[in-house]
Amino acid sequence: MPQVPSERPRSAVSAGVGLVGLAGLIFYLLLARYAPEVAAVLGVDWGDRGPMSGPNSAIASVLACGIPMVLWSVFVDKVHRNPSTGIDWAQRRPWRETVDISLTKIVGLWATWGLIALTYVTMRYYWFGQYAFSMDLLERVAPWLLLVSVPYMLWLDRRMIEPRDGCYAFGRWLLAPGRPVDGRAIAHHFRAWAVKGFFTAFMLSIVPGNFSALVTVSMTEVLANPYMTALWALNLLYLVDVHIATVGYILTLKPLDAHIRTANPYGMAWVAALVCYPPFILMNGGPLDYRINGADWGHWLAGHDILIIAWGIMLIGLIAIYSWATMAFGIRFSNLTHRGIITHGPYAFTRHPAYVAKNLSWWLGSMPFLVTAGGWVEGARNVILLGLVSAIYYWRAKTEEKHLLGDPAYVAYWNWAQGHALVPRLFAKLTGRDGPLIRLEPDVRVGPVA
Repeated sequence: MPQVPSERPRSAVSAGVGLVGLAGLIFYLLLARYAPEVAAVLGVDWGDRGPMSGPNSAIASVLACGIPMVLWSVFVDKVHRNPSTGIDWAQRRPWRETVDISLTKIVGLWATWGLIALTYVTMRYYWFGQYAFSMDLLERVAPWLLLVSVPYMLWLDRRMIEPRDGCYAFGRWLLAPGRPVDGRAIAHHFRAWAVKGFFTAFMLSIVPGNFSALVTVSMTEVLANPYMTALWALNLLYLVDVHIATVGYILTLKPLDAHIRTANPYGMAWVAALVCYPPFILMNGGPLDYRINGADWGHWLAGHDILIIAWGIMLIGLIAIYSWATMAFGIRFSNLTHRGIITHGPYAFTRHPAYVAKNLSWWLGSMPFLVTAGGWVEGARNVILLGLVSAIYYWRAKTEEKHLLGDPAYVAYWNWAQGHALVPRLFAKLTGRDGPLIRLEPDVRVGPVA
């Protein structure tokens, strides 16, 4: 039987990364909101323009969040020196030794981007509504990415310990069909870029809306009553989550040790994750929409300010934990991937703080057992449907663990959490039995990915 580690394993990311990202975001949010006043103080002619609430300003807020995190990671945490980057900075191979490898990888990379672009173009879903902004932005930056990728690849491969990765294998397959290639590495490469292609477009699409609302809302409206104040606080916390997550999907770079080490190889993990996001989402208008004939907590508690304040504080606390869980990842957040094991922040209390907090907030905020029409039958239906939604998130947690348990670092963290983390210990106390510890059993399908 493996022993329970007495000390919490070291986290792959420091707490400072998320904190400086939060500081940068709040600074820019205040600057954008009070832009006319700041311009007046600086003597700048702002004209009749109001706050900087447009979509380009929203993207600038992502940069304001991401740049401090990158600087902290490099100059304070010195993540580029981590062995897990696969880079030897003292190594300078001659150009002639790596140029063929780099050009092959560039072919593989550009072909991968081409497949993602073809998917975007083919699926009409991506050219309507909020996704139209994502497509316009990606269309504008695509030529620059193509241009920068060439010197980046040539520079990096001279310093890589092993530059022949999944991108190289795919490029080699395209350039020399019929020659033997590492199919497993290509599969990992495709899974990693499928994650980036799907989730980056989604995250970029939701950045402008929430940002604009927070920049333009009147504080008189925010402070009108406890319910509006709570909604403002909740939207601010969601803004933090969205911005740090967006930075995470963009910065999958080896020199930052933020690359995708492995993408989840299990089909059931992809199903469990994708049904929680558009266009595959089962909630919010789908078959598992638990809000039919329902109303949120503000409706049911209207006229009872003390209860609204108490309810709002509980919801804010839960979403604060949810955002904190995203902050803990710093520049490494993304679904369906392994980019280093996080053990600090809320992960010191439970292995899945974001899922626990998010689901509890849905139960607390929607109050599915209360409905405006349909009686107890409709209420019971909504309770069952939200129960199924929570079951999906439990399923997601288990599929993620199945993937991560191929890493000894996660096994050590899992065993430590069973013996010391608050939530697993609470469940052990309530059930009267401790959960079993785990021995490392590496999954042969989990391997390094570019």
